[in-house]
Amino acid sequence: MSLRTTATDYVEDVSPGRGTLPPRARYASSDAASLSLNGRWRLRLSATADAEDDAFAAPGYDAGDWAEVTVPGHWVLQGDGAFGAPAYTNHLYPFPVDPPYVPTENPTGDHLRVFDLPEGWPAPAGGDDAVLRFDGVESCARVWLNGTDIGEFKGSRLPHEFAVGALLKPAGNVLAVRVHQWSAGSYLEDQDQWWLPGIFRDVTLLHRPAGCAGDFFVHASYGHATGEGTLRVDSETGGRVTVPELGIDVATGEPVTLPVDPWSAETPRLYDGVLATAGERVPLRIGFRTVALEDGLVKVNGKAVLFKGVNRHEWHPERGRALDPDTMREDVLLMKRHNVNAVRTSHYPPHPAFLDLCDEYGLWVVDECDVETHGFVEQDWRDNPTDDDRWTPALLDRAARMVERDKNHPSVVMWSLGNEAGTGRGLTAMADWIHSRDPARPVHYEGDHDCRDTDVYSRMYLPHAEVERVARGLDGGSRRRRDLPLVLCEYAHAMGNGPGGLADYQALFERYDRLQGGFVWEWIDHGIRHPELGYAYGGDFGEELHDGNFVCDGLLFPDRTPSPGLIEYKKVIEPVRIEAGDAAGTVRVTNRYDFADLSALEFTCSHQVDGRTAGARRLAVPPLAPGESAEVELPEAPDGEGAEVHWTVRALLADTTPWAGAGHEVAWGQGAVTHRPAVPAAGPGSGVRPVADGGRITLGPASFDARTGAVRTIAGVAVEGLRLDVWRATTDNDDGAPWQPDTRYGPLWRELGLHRMRHRTVAVETGGAGSGGGDGEALVVRTRVAPAGREQGLGVTYRWSSDGTLVQLAVSVVPEGGWTVPLPRLGIRFGLDASVTGSVRWFGGGPGEAYPDTSAASRLGRWEAEVPDLQTPYVRPQENGARADVRWAELGGLRIEGDPVFWFTARPWTSERLDAARHLTDLVPGDTVWVNLDHAQHGIGSQSCGPGPLPRYELWAGPAEFSFVFSGQRGSG
Repeated sequence: MSLRTTATDYVEDVSPGRGTLPPRARYASSDAASLSLNGRWRLRLSATADAEDDAFAAPGYDAGDWAEVTVPGHWVLQGDGAFGAPAYTNHLYPFPVDPPYVPTENPTGDHLRVFDLPEGWPAPAGGDDAVLRFDGVESCARVWLNGTDIGEFKGSRLPHEFAVGALLKPAGNVLAVRVHQWSAGSYLEDQDQWWLPGIFRDVTLLHRPAGCAGDFFVHASYGHATGEGTLRVDSETGGRVTVPELGIDVATGEPVTLPVDPWSAETPRLYDGVLATAGERVPLRIGFRTVALEDGLVKVNGKAVLFKGVNRHEWHPERGRALDPDTMREDVLLMKRHNVNAVRTSHYPPHPAFLDLCDEYGLWVVDECDVETHGFVEQDWRDNPTDDDRWTPALLDRAARMVERDKNHPSVVMWSLGNEAGTGRGLTAMADWIHSRDPARPVHYEGDHDCRDTDVYSRMYLPHAEVERVARGLDGGSRRRRDLPLVLCEYAHAMGNGPGGLADYQALFERYDRLQGGFVWEWIDHGIRHPELGYAYGGDFGEELHDGNFVCDGLLFPDRTPSPGLIEYKKVIEPVRIEAGDAAGTVRVTNRYDFADLSALEFTCSHQVDGRTAGARRLAVPPLAPGESAEVELPEAPDGEGAEVHWTVRALLADTTPWAGAGHEVAWGQGAVTHRPAVPAAGPGSGVRPVADGGRITLGPASFDARTGAVRTIAGVAVEGLRLDVWRATTDNDDGAPWQPDTRYGPLWRELGLHRMRHRTVAVETGGAGSGGGDGEALVVRTRVAPAGREQGLGVTYRWSSDGTLVQLAVSVVPEGGWTVPLPRLGIRFGLDASVTGSVRWFGGGPGEAYPDTSAASRLGRWEAEVPDLQTPYVRPQENGARADVRWAELGGLRIEGDPVFWFTARPWTSERLDAARHLTDLVPGDTVWVNLDHAQHGIGSQSCGPGPLPRYELWAGPAEFSFVFSGQRGSG
């Protein structure tokens, strides 16, 4: 019996491909000619790999009736659904796990492009004087030029080149590319993202003149003890290297040592040079820096660095992974402006232009190989390609294509073997090859917990307590592992509302030297813009297997608007610590940079009197070196005359930089001068008593239903449904991931029934004879709040009092029954007429949302916003929009003061409607604005993939008392 052999066997071949040139360094430009083949291509889509013959590759083929698509691009994101649809899975393969085989149903796109050589293109010499380069094709491509089959390749996010000089002609060149969505290579690319076939990166024709530069390796080290750099450029083609600014003019391969300014992510000093061979001049951007593992730490230029990083998938809400230069630059600028200093290129090498930007603007980069086999975890890693010798050539090819392409970038300080690919001989072979090829950079891989092949101990989503155990050397493991630094390559899962606990992680990173920081998961939500849904996620395209909105777990919304999580992260990782000094009237400033002093910053100080800024002045802060602190005297505070007074100190860029303008805020801190005065009372002794009149009770400026005790109006403002509220529309972190332990509180809350609490009026007491209680000057309403089918409940007493102008509500809560889960929130909720609500003003934390473990960036002040602007547009709607530490709020004709401070939320729909929504377009404002005044909130945590809230942020049921004072809105605050 013979095995079947067909023209498409290469699709399921585990080899990396055929006909491609060896990998080499990529450079952005040279003086040799090049021709971009990006643009409009013809496309024919077939359902299977062998549905059509290859006649289309021949010159003269009529493809006039084919569709057109844009390259770079993914065909499933073009044509309004005519070319199939995206599909999202986290780790499950969307096809049977039967390596190396893939389904017969294998969408295949035949791409066709006819092009002429531009005027002035050197005449073909009949040899290999031109190269055709593909920077990224998913997942397997076969290529023809002018009817000649020149080869095929796999490795979706890696470059592949073909020698084509002998095939070119001046005009009418026919480039044909057959792209298969599924291939053996797909088993190595199970990377928690949308499956999106197509030619999604640049296609370029490069002239390679005689004597052109081939591969070259820029070695630019820095000796921190001497201040000197050593440059040596090893080149496949001999030539000379010049760096005019340094007076360098040496032969390739010849080292030269001289004083230089070093490169770092904080001070990204680049020197412009040229590699000149007989046939080509290649611009060089040289950064002198040395990466070394010393004293159990990753050091750059002799100093241990603290990674304040993000994991970055490439994403655009309309173009998928086909990114343009402006989008890549926007990513880098946003990172720099939010104090991010490092990127892990999860889980594949990025577009090469992104690394150019990291060199230019300054970001540490962990460059990750295009390898993940996560789906094999479902079968206990049986048949895992990374432990199967047949796949090792493909793994080594991927490692080489990453390292050779990116080796000349000073921003790349670590190589990563890939992600969630188990363990095995193939990964060891990759590590050995990388160590041999580039011993000047450490190797990373999270799955190697024994650190046999790697140079850092890397983990994902360790709880805070476990991080501290590792920091103190109490986690066991091999001696080698204990001698290595810990880097959290993923932590703080930024899915929906969150992540919580960032400040607590950062405190650990800064306390223990062994902890060298980490990378938040992840940079951007992968929502796909959709005409009906706003942004689509897994399952919205009819996938039979998907992981829902788990693909929306970024610090940016799909349109690159920063989320509250990114604002929080910026504050937590700010490179200048500003806090109250030891002496009254002073502030302590600490430089948290690794390399830079504070000379690039200017500092201002202002005071706030009841939230109003009372002027700002320059603050004289010395140019502290990294790690240094200074106590700085603050200007004298204004006389607040019984008001609450705070100071705010800000660190701003003194001058414009390449990534932000002068005045950009880098860091800030606040401290109290005088504390909040007592809230005005409206209690006993005022002489104002509740008065019953038929079915109505009046108490000062408020009226109530006599039967239920429910408030109807306050200061002439209609109030609807005021009552205790403990429910919130569960966040992704409340709900947790399916593989998390059973302490995921969202499901437990629903099981207990906290989303369907019932309210029973026990008594309405106005005082006086036969009333059963009350003090005569208050309306007391006693209720029990509990879920159906359960014994647990809350005894709630509402005590209303008034001085004739103000109305005070004191709330007392006593748990009843055995509470085994914390509460989502604890406070009151009521509705106001949306037509008269108007702007919301408040004095408290802002301007954005905050929760107990996400409140570092909440800044005390006076704020104003419209109700729609108080909502945070998470791709999957969920609890959002709380403002922390609120003293008072005004909206809809009411002023509300809290004792103690409270969490304030106002939204144009109920929590129940928010909870039921699956997309933002499901939420339509109603006639009522719903207001939550919360005494307490449960923390957020990171349990959509990581740990839940720390115990100190959990809201356990217990006796509680809190109060609010209502009055007519003052207008001016």
